[in-house]
Amino acid sequence: MRFNVYPRDVPAEDAARRMGLSLAQFKRVLSRLCERGFPAADPDTGNYDLTAIDRWCDGRHVHLFGEKPEIQARDARQVARDRIAKL
Repeated sequence: MRFNVYPRDVPAEDAARRMGLSLAQFKRVLSRLCERGFPAADPDTGNYDLTAIDRWCDGRHVHLFGEKPEIQARDARQVARDRIAKL
């Protein structure tokens, strides 16, 4: 059986592509991005975490995504109460 594997950690070239940049452009602006909190490459593999990059990008637009762009788990009891109250 074959299935696709989509790695979460990727080399700099793919991280650059995620940012819409060529590898050369990415390397030119990387230090400035890191000063603004851009996620660093893994110290062992040198790869970049695409999810961390996406969350960093979301964090640049607090007015659209809020202060915590990551998805938070909700209390199931409160969800059930809210649904019952709407009935």
